[in-house]
Amino acid sequence: MIRGVVLEKARILVQGIVQGVGFRPTVYRLAREQGLKGSVRNLGNMVEIILLGEREDIENFARNLQQNKPPISKISSLKIEWKDAEISESSAEESSEYSEFKILESSANFSGSSVIPPDVATCEACLSEINSSTDRRYSYPFTACTDCGPRFTVIESIPYDRERTSMEEFPLCPSCEVEYTNPEDRRYHAEATCCPQCGPEVFLYDKNSGKGKWDVENPIKEAAQLLDEGKILAIKGIGGTHLVCKVTDDQPVLELRKRLKRFNQPFACMSPDLETVQKFARVSPREEKVLTSRRRPIVVLKKSDDYFFAPSVAPELHNIGIMLPYSGLQHLLFKYTDEPAYIMTSANMPGEPMLIHNKEIINSLDGIADYYLLHNRRIVNRCDDSVVRFRGDDLAFIRRSRGYVPEPYDLSHFSKDLNVLALGPEIDVTFSLLKDGNCYPSQHIGDTSKYATYQYLQEAIEYMMGITQTENLDVVACDLHPQFFTTELARKMAQEYSCPVLPVQHHHAHAAALAVDVGVSEMICIAADGVGYGQDGTAWGGETIHINLEDENADYQRLGSLMPQKMAGGDLCTKYPARMLVSMLQDYYEESDLRQLLMNEYIDYFPHGKTEIGMVLKQLERDFNVGITTSTGRVLDALSAALHICGERTYEGECAMKLESVAYKGSDRLSIPFEIRKFQGRDVLDTSLILKEALDYQQKGENASDIALAAQKAVAHGLGALGIRAAEKTGTDVIGGSGGVFYNEAISLAIKDYVEKQNYRFVQHQNSCAGDGSVSLGQAAIAAIKYR
Repeated sequence: MIRGVVLEKARILVQGIVQGVGFRPTVYRLAREQGLKGSVRNLGNMVEIILLGEREDIENFARNLQQNKPPISKISSLKIEWKDAEISESSAEESSEYSEFKILESSANFSGSSVIPPDVATCEACLSEINSSTDRRYSYPFTACTDCGPRFTVIESIPYDRERTSMEEFPLCPSCEVEYTNPEDRRYHAEATCCPQCGPEVFLYDKNSGKGKWDVENPIKEAAQLLDEGKILAIKGIGGTHLVCKVTDDQPVLELRKRLKRFNQPFACMSPDLETVQKFARVSPREEKVLTSRRRPIVVLKKSDDYFFAPSVAPELHNIGIMLPYSGLQHLLFKYTDEPAYIMTSANMPGEPMLIHNKEIINSLDGIADYYLLHNRRIVNRCDDSVVRFRGDDLAFIRRSRGYVPEPYDLSHFSKDLNVLALGPEIDVTFSLLKDGNCYPSQHIGDTSKYATYQYLQEAIEYMMGITQTENLDVVACDLHPQFFTTELARKMAQEYSCPVLPVQHHHAHAAALAVDVGVSEMICIAADGVGYGQDGTAWGGETIHINLEDENADYQRLGSLMPQKMAGGDLCTKYPARMLVSMLQDYYEESDLRQLLMNEYIDYFPHGKTEIGMVLKQLERDFNVGITTSTGRVLDALSAALHICGERTYEGECAMKLESVAYKGSDRLSIPFEIRKFQGRDVLDTSLILKEALDYQQKGENASDIALAAQKAVAHGLGALGIRAAEKTGTDVIGGSGGVFYNEAISLAIKDYVEKQNYRFVQHQNSCAGDGSVSLGQAAIAAIKYR
């Protein structure tokens, strides 16, 4: 600066993911490099920067900050407020306030919501220290800095400072204190930083023999040896606990399945590095990028021809979920083994919350885990591993949780001042909280029909409202289903906060979530999944829905669906899909011929054999205990049963997933036609015809893989045709796909191809879940529009 020049004062407010990510040290370094004076501090919901300098220098600083922000930060807005006061350089030098650039203590005196950073994988710099025998953090599993480590899982309250995290229980030693207070150090205000002298410790525990805590020098090395011997371990991590065993031997995998009573569901695995993964799985460039990213989700990969894991790891599937290590402990575990991977599955019963407390882990997993590798850092927030899958080049979230949550979606174009709580469906639940235009999705919650998960949902809501400083609610949104536990909770919370409840139809919410994700207002959504409570009280799941988010009521119009099918025994059809065969084929066979077909080909798929077949036929004849569904999931399940692929669902989506895996091996040489009919004034796809054609091919002796491929394509093209007809009626040029069926790569790509060949734009979820994990996002968007 030139002596005698008049300086200007500016206040810069930065919002986004700017706390706990090394943002203030970056501001400090950039300001000093440009010779600017002033200060920076956290305000809880933003970072405040006060600068004194020439206007051009301050504007350059703002540009540099956006270009050189820390790697895990995200700037959603940066506003410069120019102050009236002009100060001469000589006056500034005499003022202690502007003698240098300072980092000030955080202020808790703020209003508004705060964006909490997600947990991120151990960075290369920390990993290098862990692996360096001369470093003081050598082999220390909790090594972290401002660029990596736990965030969401350790934060108690805001502003995000160490004393408001579970790391408060571990006072810094003198060496760590020096790093923590030095703005030039990458551990400056790294709230999770620690070392072997002052941080958490890991220990091995044996309950079965009564030995308790093992007195060993290297518990992680001992744990790896136990795993290699075929033992099953419970390993406490960043946001929960994994059950772990080796993948190259069937015996421990089968034993784990027996103990968990999880006999067929595929297990997710962790492998030490990309090079090892490429020995057993195919990894595309886009999959590689996500797999190795700092977010480290589980990525569903195709098994390669050289796949060599035990058959029981991911039985009868062509793909497998793989993740790379994201904590120091996990990296160290693989240091002491030659195993190519370990099973790393959540240590909880399906749909229930992850175990996070040491006593709870030891007691709840008694009889399941042989040993326990635990630590004494408290987990504040449970957070399951995220799961993604690619359909061609398009990423889809199966579960959006660790590494991503609670990064908000921007719904400020719908509302900037409404407080909306959206509770999602009932299974695969997340909730979303809209505050100040930001919509914060929760971590994966699970099946709220289970009491423990229902309690966990309420605890997570209380935490999210606290961390975002949400003191009141303007509306609570929920599913249209009147008997869901989340619907009951919506009524309860609406009464507590004296606000209305907004029930949102399930597929309407799917469509809205997709629209928000891809940034469109109007579209036709092909909503294809297992089930969603329909406006008419039946089970929907294969719908073409028109939405326009610019409409003040944000309503929807159902323009088409799959042909309604009967469900003999209601939900029993979801477990035993051969029951769907009966109803779907009854118009194509005489009763005696259908009975004979079922007796000859599918009797093993009915638990009570001949008696049950007769009972199902009578139920259909008398319309007794018979539901109605347009579900795509039920059609795929019926095809799976018809082709002798899967006759009983033991985990969510099993029959359809195995159908996809059989079809994956198929040759595209058969063709199954589809027909669109009219039903009650709307277009419907005749799914019975597709099933009958598939059976005809089977009776001719055609290969099951080829038939499965052709049948999936017929369903896909039929759904695409329904979407195009709806688009023609409404003049809409965008068609989208949402719902669990869009995790099926073959169906997804076939619909996309069919639609785009007719010159329509086809969109899919990119940063949200195609399945029920983002229903709450759609509910929140619809509520924001209706009540703005």
